[in-house]
Amino acid sequence: MNADTDSETGTGAMVERLARRGRVAQRAVSQLDTAAKALALNAAAAAIRDYAPSILAANARDVAAAQAKGLPPATLDRLALDEARLDAIVATVEAVAALPDPVGEEIDRRAAPAGMTLVRRRVPVGVIGIIYESRPNVTVDAAALCVMAGNAALLRGGSDAVQSNSALHAAFVQGLARAGVPEDAVQLLPTQDRAAVGAMLRAAGLIDMIVPRGGKDLVARVQADARVPVLAHLDGICHTYVHAAADPAMAEAVVLDAKMRRPGICGATETLLLDAAFPAAQRVLAALLEAGCELRGDARARAIDPRVGEASAGDWDAEYLDAILAVAVVDGPDAAMAHIAAHSSGHTDAIVTADSAVAARFLAEVDSAIVMHNASTQFADGGEFGLGAEIGIATGRLHARGPVALEGLTTYKWQVLGNGEVRG
Repeated sequence: MNADTDSETGTGAMVERLARRGRVAQRAVSQLDTAAKALALNAAAAAIRDYAPSILAANARDVAAAQAKGLPPATLDRLALDEARLDAIVATVEAVAALPDPVGEEIDRRAAPAGMTLVRRRVPVGVIGIIYESRPNVTVDAAALCVMAGNAALLRGGSDAVQSNSALHAAFVQGLARAGVPEDAVQLLPTQDRAAVGAMLRAAGLIDMIVPRGGKDLVARVQADARVPVLAHLDGICHTYVHAAADPAMAEAVVLDAKMRRPGICGATETLLLDAAFPAAQRVLAALLEAGCELRGDARARAIDPRVGEASAGDWDAEYLDAILAVAVVDGPDAAMAHIAAHSSGHTDAIVTADSAVAARFLAEVDSAIVMHNASTQFADGGEFGLGAEIGIATGRLHARGPVALEGLTTYKWQVLGNGEVRG
């Protein structure tokens, strides 16, 4: 047996062992009532607050290592924690603890033709594997959502955030233990061996669902290799279309926020579509340029402002995650929606317009998980949707779509209530 096979076998055995421990813990978590789960999450939030200095120190080491590697500013921004961001992580856990509990919810009730009563109720999915990259807050968001929805989590974070993830995980499970919840309900893989990802993807029967959260290459690998159901979070090629009837001041404010608030998040706009009849296009482009955004446009966009660079064919399908924006001028809503249909990743697309009829068409016809009117695409976030947090933005069509929070981490079962009926 060669060294690679040894590594894969050892890692596979480790993943199997952790998944089996997670399944035992999940049975315990699934029986907790809402108050007990909320108590555990609030204890986890308190533990993160208690260990804030060591968490921030661990994160500083990750950031320093990432800087030494020469990673881009957007990646560093996703990785970095400070007191305010750590406070936001704690607040997210507390918000999830306060949410309505979906487990046990009656979805519907009906009478069967034979006379029994049929009830559908929400139940946990089971053991959920989350594979993610450089955002350490995902460690806590995923853990909190999984526990509140009665699941166990098996986490595999990225190498850039390994010390941050470890510190956050240690604090979180210490809080769970204080509240009497098994620490195995949230486990963090103790290795960065890529074979661990493969082992998770092959763990059918041990892991019930995989959630990949990261770049296109990661998600493509997961979808190609998984033998476990996948809830995919694809890249965020998000569009903002400024219609001819858009208010110029609103258009400027929305577009600036959609691109420049945090360019490195998946809800950042990557392509701006300007209606040829919009009278303040130069104002919007100038505001972006003055904010430090690099613009790459088609011929008509470059004619509006000579500072706009030339776009290549690949720019229309690029997720920059940086202060770079593709710009195209389009002839009306039909052309805008055709461009979006050809290039959107199905994540989030927005229109800015005062014309309610055009807005209604856009909202109805653009086939993305999130479609917005007169709002920044950076609102594509579970917390902003009132869901407490999210485990990702699902861009597919099955099971869950858009921000995946508590409800998306449940499935359902049928309960059949009879009175001696037989099918003889």
